[in-house]
Amino acid sequence: MLAAELKLAGVGVVVLERLTAPTGQSRGQGLHARSVEIMDMRGLLDRFRAVSKEFAVGGLFGGIVKPWPATLDTAHPYGLATPQPVTEKLLEERARELGVELRRGCEVTGLSQDEDGVSVETADGARLRARYAVGCDGGRSAVRALLGVGFPGEPAAVETLLGEMAATEDPEVIAAVVAEVHKTQLRFGLMPIGEGVYRVVTPADGVAEDRAAAPVLEDFRKQLRAVAGTDFGVHSPRWLSRFGDATRQAERYRTGRVFLAGDAAHIHPPTGGQGLNLGVQDAFNLGWKLAAAVNGWAPDGLLDTYHAERHPVGARVLANTRAQMTLLGAESGPTALRELLATLMDFEEVNRYVTGLITAVDVRYDLGEGHALLGLRMRDLKLKQGRLYELTRGARGLLLDRTGALPPTGWEDRVDHVVDPLDPAEDLDAPALLLRPDGHVAWAGDDPAALRTALTTWFGAAAG
Repeated sequence: MLAAELKLAGVGVVVLERLTAPTGQSRGQGLHARSVEIMDMRGLLDRFRAVSKEFAVGGLFGGIVKPWPATLDTAHPYGLATPQPVTEKLLEERARELGVELRRGCEVTGLSQDEDGVSVETADGARLRARYAVGCDGGRSAVRALLGVGFPGEPAAVETLLGEMAATEDPEVIAAVVAEVHKTQLRFGLMPIGEGVYRVVTPADGVAEDRAAAPVLEDFRKQLRAVAGTDFGVHSPRWLSRFGDATRQAERYRTGRVFLAGDAAHIHPPTGGQGLNLGVQDAFNLGWKLAAAVNGWAPDGLLDTYHAERHPVGARVLANTRAQMTLLGAESGPTALRELLATLMDFEEVNRYVTGLITAVDVRYDLGEGHALLGLRMRDLKLKQGRLYELTRGARGLLLDRTGALPPTGWEDRVDHVVDPLDPAEDLDAPALLLRPDGHVAWAGDDPAALRTALTTWFGAAAG
């Protein structure tokens, strides 16, 4: 995702991938509403919808499922159930279409930086030189370790087994047993994915000493029998893994010319399905800023806003996943707490808040005092001549000017000027909006002087 954002802005980029081929494992199960919006903003949504199933339930919080809140501020009130290998494939195809160079089987083993750039060494002895580097290399990030960035947090207290395998038991029996067990044990399930194969999740027997080592099929059989009284005749595993409930976050997302994104910057339990989405959204925030620096127009301090904006978002996800792990407990306390929250979520405002938390449509960056929309991402507005998101495909700034009298003179090379009245069905309390390339509102109003200040703050000095 990050490579595509950079290349879209004309930046040369190389992806070093340790794996020689995709794993085929599907830990991330889809896109929440904000990620759906992001794909639409870059013209990728049709590709995802063609291979995904929509879901429209709100909450998804700690095992609580509620109808989608009617008042959530998005034109895309749904998520997409997309297996992780499909997401990876679509994003890789997009990056390659744009000309990104992807080198597989390249493991980073060394990294150093100076005033002018970053030097990266790989296990095969190759050495690369770049202006900037970004570690998108997961929870056991080599880049983070080479930088010496602390990764404080809480270690895993419980562990869960996850894998895909065939089962010989009758599907109706499996469904009945799973439904009964799931009444009290929410960290359990067998979901059919076709051809007699199931996605299996079950509590593990404690926390493994070596969490890097994959479990074996017998571990699954043992735990299925312990929790459900049967192992369902599971066999022929496609892949097996484990995950814990550890929560850790990098102390800083930027060290000089090197950045961290995705799981390299934060790890947390997969409750609520937020991990893949959080990483995609990190990339969406960082891409245009890094491109601005490479292309020479980034204002002072722009690169520092990546940590300032995304670190609090990551911390919020860590906090809500901790809360969800508590709610998933089988003991009487968590059960009572879950029942209480489920009742509270019957109130529209509570459901909207929780759904906004999980889907990230309510993320607001602290851009200071100003209009009520400042710092929020803008939903896809209907215009007289189309849709707002159709105008964001180039990853440029956008001035939506309903007055027709606020041209971004001097910034035309970075900011598109759109003079287009809204569709009568839209309600927007702002005569003009300045959107960053990531769709967040950098300014709203009708004061030309304030607009020029915002343009300078986010898009650098005017040309000429």
